[in-house]
Amino acid sequence: MARPKWPMARPKRPMARPNTNTNSGWAARARPVLLACMIVATLGAQDRAPNRRDVTVVARDHQFIPDRIDVRQDDLVRVTFISEGRPASFAVDAYRILKRAGAGQTIVFEFRADQAGTFTFYCSLTSDPQCLDMKGTLVVAPK
Repeated sequence: MARPKWPMARPKRPMARPNTNTNSGWAARARPVLLACMIVATLGAQDRAPNRRDVTVVARDHQFIPDRIDVRQDDLVRVTFISEGRPASFAVDAYRILKRAGAGQTIVFEFRADQAGTFTFYCSLTSDPQCLDMKGTLVVAPK
Protein backbone atom coordinates (compact mmCIF):
# COMPACT_ATOMS: atom_id res chain seq x y z
CA MET A 1 0.00 0.00 0.00
CA ALA A 2 1.28 3.38 -0.96
CA ARG A 3 1.89 5.86 1.71
CA PRO A 4 -0.20 9.06 1.50
CA LYS A 5 1.61 12.35 0.90
CA TRP A 6 1.86 14.61 3.86
CA PRO A 7 0.08 16.95 4.28
CA MET A 8 -2.78 15.19 2.77
CA ALA A 9 -4.43 16.98 -0.05
CA ARG A 10 -7.85 18.14 0.90
CA PRO A 11 -10.65 18.40 -1.52
CA LYS A 12 -11.21 21.98 -2.61
CA ARG A 13 -14.40 23.57 -1.43
CA PRO A 14 -16.06 26.27 -3.39
CA MET A 15 -15.45 29.70 -1.83
CA ALA A 16 -18.39 31.28 -0.12
CA ARG A 17 -19.81 34.16 -2.08
CA PRO A 18 -20.05 37.45 -0.18
CA ASN A 19 -23.55 38.60 0.66
CA THR A 20 -24.31 41.32 -1.83
CA ASN A 21 -27.84 41.87 -0.58
CA THR A 22 -27.65 45.31 1.09
CA ASN A 23 -31.07 44.99 2.71
CA SER A 24 -30.20 42.17 5.07
CA GLY A 25 -28.30 41.81 8.30
CA TRP A 26 -27.19 44.36 10.84
CA ALA A 27 -26.38 47.02 8.23
CA ALA A 28 -30.01 47.23 7.21
CA ARG A 29 -31.11 47.61 10.83
CA ALA A 30 -28.41 50.19 11.62
CA ARG A 31 -29.10 52.43 8.63
CA PRO A 32 -32.35 54.02 9.98
CA VAL A 33 -30.77 54.55 13.40
CA LEU A 34 -27.75 56.24 11.84
CA LEU A 35 -30.00 58.42 9.69
CA ALA A 36 -32.07 59.45 12.74
CA CYS A 37 -28.89 60.36 14.67
CA MET A 38 -27.67 62.52 11.79
CA ILE A 39 -30.98 64.36 11.59
CA VAL A 40 -31.07 65.04 15.34
CA ALA A 41 -27.46 66.26 15.29
CA THR A 42 -28.19 68.59 12.38
CA LEU A 43 -31.29 70.04 14.01
CA GLY A 44 -29.44 70.51 17.29
CA ALA A 45 -26.63 72.35 15.52
CA GLN A 46 -29.14 74.62 13.79
CA ASP A 47 -30.64 75.58 17.16
CA ARG A 48 -27.20 76.52 18.45
CA ALA A 49 -26.08 78.45 15.39
CA PRO A 50 -26.17 82.16 16.16
CA ASN A 51 -27.79 84.67 13.88
CA ARG A 52 -25.73 87.55 12.62
CA ARG A 53 -27.41 90.92 13.11
CA ASP A 54 -26.20 94.12 11.46
CA VAL A 55 -27.25 97.33 13.18
CA THR A 56 -26.41 100.92 12.26
CA VAL A 57 -26.61 103.54 15.01
CA VAL A 58 -26.16 107.21 14.18
CA ALA A 59 -25.31 109.82 16.82
CA ARG A 60 -26.87 113.07 15.59
CA ASP A 61 -28.08 116.21 17.40
CA HIS A 62 -27.52 114.67 20.85
CA GLN A 63 -29.61 111.57 20.18
CA PHE A 64 -29.14 108.01 18.96
CA ILE A 65 -30.98 106.97 15.82
CA PRO A 66 -32.48 104.42 16.31
CA ASP A 67 -32.79 104.63 20.07
CA ARG A 68 -33.85 100.96 20.38
CA ILE A 69 -31.99 97.86 19.21
CA ASP A 70 -33.78 94.49 19.25
CA VAL A 71 -31.79 91.24 19.01
CA ARG A 72 -32.10 87.64 20.24
CA GLN A 73 -29.91 85.98 22.81
CA ASP A 74 -26.71 84.51 21.32
CA ASP A 75 -26.94 86.68 18.20
CA LEU A 76 -23.64 87.99 16.91
CA VAL A 77 -24.36 91.71 16.64
CA ARG A 78 -22.32 93.88 14.29
CA VAL A 79 -22.76 97.56 15.10
CA THR A 80 -21.83 100.33 12.69
CA PHE A 81 -21.64 103.45 14.87
CA ILE A 82 -21.63 106.75 12.99
CA SER A 83 -21.00 110.06 14.72
CA GLU A 84 -22.31 113.02 12.74
CA GLY A 85 -21.31 116.57 13.55
CA ARG A 86 -19.51 116.08 16.88
CA PRO A 87 -17.68 113.34 18.78
CA ALA A 88 -19.84 110.74 20.53
CA SER A 89 -19.51 107.38 22.24
CA PHE A 90 -21.51 104.18 22.49
CA ALA A 91 -21.44 102.42 25.86
CA VAL A 92 -23.28 99.38 27.27
CA ASP A 93 -22.13 98.56 30.79
CA ALA A 94 -23.54 95.00 30.95
CA TYR A 95 -21.53 94.01 27.87
CA ARG A 96 -18.47 96.09 28.78
CA ILE A 97 -18.71 98.02 25.53
CA LEU A 98 -17.25 101.52 25.22
CA LYS A 99 -16.56 102.83 21.72
CA ARG A 100 -15.67 106.41 20.80
CA ALA A 101 -16.08 108.04 17.41
CA GLY A 102 -14.77 111.44 16.42
CA ALA A 103 -16.85 113.95 14.46
CA GLY A 104 -17.84 112.38 11.13
CA GLN A 105 -16.16 109.09 12.03
CA THR A 106 -17.56 105.56 11.65
CA ILE A 107 -16.67 102.73 14.02
CA VAL A 108 -17.61 99.07 13.40
CA PHE A 109 -17.54 96.50 16.20
CA GLU A 110 -19.13 93.17 17.12
CA PHE A 111 -20.37 91.55 20.29
CA ARG A 112 -22.28 88.41 21.22
CA ALA A 113 -25.62 89.14 22.87
CA ASP A 114 -25.24 86.36 25.43
CA GLN A 115 -27.28 87.98 28.24
CA ALA A 116 -31.05 88.23 27.87
CA GLY A 117 -32.66 91.40 29.18
CA THR A 118 -33.07 95.12 28.61
CA PHE A 119 -29.97 97.29 28.76
CA THR A 120 -29.29 100.99 28.37
CA PHE A 121 -26.76 102.25 25.87
CA TYR A 122 -25.55 105.81 26.29
CA CYS A 123 -22.93 108.39 25.41
CA SER A 124 -20.21 108.53 28.04
CA LEU A 125 -18.35 111.66 26.91
CA THR A 126 -18.02 114.20 29.70
CA SER A 127 -16.74 117.03 27.50
CA ASP A 128 -20.29 117.79 26.25
CA PRO A 129 -22.98 118.04 28.97
CA GLN A 130 -25.78 117.29 26.46
CA CYS A 131 -24.05 114.05 25.53
CA LEU A 132 -24.99 112.62 28.92
CA ASP A 133 -28.68 112.83 27.89
CA MET A 134 -28.09 110.55 24.88
CA LYS A 135 -29.62 107.21 25.78
CA GLY A 136 -31.09 104.20 24.01
CA THR A 137 -32.31 100.69 24.78
CA LEU A 138 -30.79 97.35 23.81
CA VAL A 139 -33.38 94.58 24.09
CA VAL A 140 -32.03 91.02 24.04
CA ALA A 141 -34.92 88.55 23.80
CA PRO A 142 -34.33 85.14 25.39
CA LYS A 143 -33.85 82.07 23.18
